Amino acid sequence: MIKISPSILAADFAELGKSCENVMKAGADMLHIDVMDGVFVPNISLGVPVLQSLAKRVDAFYDVHLMIHDPLKYVKPFCDAGADLITFHIEADSPVRETIEAIRAQGCKAALSIKPATPAEAVFPYLELLDMVLVMSVEPGFGGQKFMPAAVEKIALIRAEALRRGLELDIEVDGGIGTETAPACAKAGANVLVAGSAVFGAKDPAQAIAQIRKACE
Repeated sequence: MIKISPSILAADFAELGKSCENVMKAGADMLHIDVMDGVFVPNISLGVPVLQSLAKRVDAFYDVHLMIHDPLKYVKPFCDAGADLITFHIEADSPVRETIEAIRAQGCKAALSIKPATPAEAVFPYLELLDMVLVMSVEPGFGGQKFMPAAVEKIALIRAEALRRGLELDIEVDGGIGTETAPACAKAGANVLVAGSAVFGAKDPAQAIAQIRKACE
């Protein structure tokens, strides 16, 4: 079953609550919250107060992606603000196992992300500890980038390893996802697709979500 997690980076920030309500009503499975600190990635997006406000207004599963250099420091604030799942980067400065344990201790699901230059095998030592792995198919930092096809092979390698170990692992892919790129990702083993402009930028978000799902069948 393909899950769609629209990235709020592509939402209308002047109407953020309404925008997010609309995509949830349109059939999104969760909301992808991109958190950037201007240090780990060359952009600044939003923080704890925005998630806190959004979670009070919009009933959703909050898929929070921390693109920050010290994720361990911010696990509790984001969990308290309404995160249901926290993804952090293996390339960040926080110790991986300790950060996963901190996320779990707060009652959140834990996920690990890899940038385009990081090999799939980097996450293998942690697979048993994770609910999800996020494969970046663009350089993290800005929305609207072109999909990097090398992500497909990484997804396949992670899915094969998870199956070999008998793990039920979600594999998410983020960056340049739409009807053209989603099918290859789904075929390789991704089951959670982050779509930003393809959903928030569509005149009819429900149709856009349905079309991405149909393309993956």
